[in-house]
Amino acid sequence: MKTRLQTSLGQHLVMTPQLRQAIKLLQMSTTELELEISEAVASNPLLDWDEQGTGSAAGSPDEGGAADPAPERTLELAGATVDDDWMPSQTDWQVAGTGAAMDDDEAGSAAERVAEVETLADHLLWQLHLCPLSTRDRSIGAALIDALEDDGYLREPLSGIAETLLPGIRAGDDEILAVLHRIQRFDPAGVGARDLGECLCLQLDGLAPDTPGLDLARILARGPLERLPRSGAAGVAQELKRPLDEVDTAIALLRSLDPRPGTQIAPLAQDTYIVPDVVVWRQNGVWRAALAAHAGPKVMIHRGYEQMIRHCGDADAGYLRTQLQEARWLLKGLQARGETLLRVVRSLLQHQAGFLEFGEQALRPLTLRELAGELGLHESTVSRAIARKHVRTPRGTVALRAFFASGIDTEGGGEASSTAIQAMIRRLIDDENPRKPLSDAKLAELLKATGIPVARRTVAKYREAMNISASHERVRIA
Repeated sequence: MKTRLQTSLGQHLVMTPQLRQAIKLLQMSTTELELEISEAVASNPLLDWDEQGTGSAAGSPDEGGAADPAPERTLELAGATVDDDWMPSQTDWQVAGTGAAMDDDEAGSAAERVAEVETLADHLLWQLHLCPLSTRDRSIGAALIDALEDDGYLREPLSGIAETLLPGIRAGDDEILAVLHRIQRFDPAGVGARDLGECLCLQLDGLAPDTPGLDLARILARGPLERLPRSGAAGVAQELKRPLDEVDTAIALLRSLDPRPGTQIAPLAQDTYIVPDVVVWRQNGVWRAALAAHAGPKVMIHRGYEQMIRHCGDADAGYLRTQLQEARWLLKGLQARGETLLRVVRSLLQHQAGFLEFGEQALRPLTLRELAGELGLHESTVSRAIARKHVRTPRGTVALRAFFASGIDTEGGGEASSTAIQAMIRRLIDDENPRKPLSDAKLAELLKATGIPVARRTVAKYREAMNISASHERVRIA
C-alpha cells in the first residue's frame, strides 16, 4: 500500500470545553449553580456581581404582564457544537433576568420548599418507572439499583443480586445483565458500571462519533488505562504503536469524564431547602412560566478590566484575554441553561395543564423521549434540564420530574398515567369505610368501572409504593 497525503472537507461534532461547561451548568440545581458562579467570580477578575441588575428583565406576574418568551435559539447538549450566534449581545447579561414571583409566594407555606434529599436510587427508580419493562424486569431493576453504591458503581456480583430476588424471582446472570445494560443507559452517564473502565466507556458511548480521540479512548479505558500511571503516555503510545499526540488527545478526553457519576445526583453535602428554578402562574386562562428571580445570582463582565484590555499590548493583555474568553463561555452556558429550561417547562405546561389545575388525578402519561422528540432535543438533554429542578406553582413547589409518568391504556381508547391511578386509589381508600376497608380486588373492580382496567397485582404494587397498608391492616373498629 502506498503512503500518501490527502485532504478532505467535512463537518465534525466536537465535545468542546464550552459544551462540557454548558452540560455541567444545565444539570446543576439552583444551589449548586450559585456555588459554581461564586467560585467563578472569585477566580476570574473579568467577572463581577451585577448588584444593580442592569441586565434587561422581562415582565413579571406582579407587574401584570407576561414574561417575554425565551428566544428560539436553544443549545442542544448531546454532542453538538455550540453556535456562536446566540452569544449575549450585552456583556452584562443578567442571570435569571426574566424572573418573577408568585402573588402568593410570600404567603406560601415554608414547608412546601423543604423536601427530602433526592438520592441516586430515587433518581434511577424514577427513570426505571418510565421504562416499558415487564413487572419481572422492573423488580430485577429495582434490586440492581438498590445494590448500587453512592458513587454509582455496582460492586456486588450478579449472583448476589440473584439471591436478593429469591424466592419470588429466579433469575440467571444473563437476565440480570440484560436489565443492568438498560440501567446503564440512565442518567447520569456511567452509572451501573462495575469498574472504572466500564464507567468511562459508558460515558464515551454518549459522545458524538467524530469526537477527537474517541476510539483510542475506548481502547485505553478497556486495558492500558491501569498501566498509564506507571508507563506514562509515551509508554502507552509505544505499547499500542500509536502516535504520542493521539494518545495525549485520548487521555485528555478520558480526564474530562466523571469517574464517580453517582455523586452528580447525591453529593456528600446537600441543602434540603428547595429554591424553585422556575415560576409558573396563570394569566387570562393561560399558563405562563419564567425563570425565578432568585434562581441564580446576577453576574456581568467587569467593564473596567474589559476597557483595560483595549489599551494594553498583546503581551500584557494575554492573561486578561484568556479570562475574558472564559467569562464569555460562562455567560453563554448560563443563557443556554435558562433557555433550555424554559423551553422544557413551557412544553410541560402544554401537556400537563390539567395536573396544575386539578392535581395528580389529571396527570397525563408523558415520557422523556416524547418531550425530547417534540422539542427536537436529545433525551439526555431533557433529563439534565429537569434534574434536581423545581417549579413554583399555585399548588406549591413541585419537582419537574413529577410532570412525567408512564401510562396505562383505558377502555375508552386513551391513556391514564400511573400517578393519576395512584391518586385515584388513594382517594378511594380515604373515602372507604374504616370498618370494612377495600381490598385490592375491590379497588381494581372500582377502577375498572371508571374505564381503567387495572389488575389486582398492579393495584397492590401501587398501594405499596404509596406506603398504604393492606386492607386487613386498615381495619378500624372505633
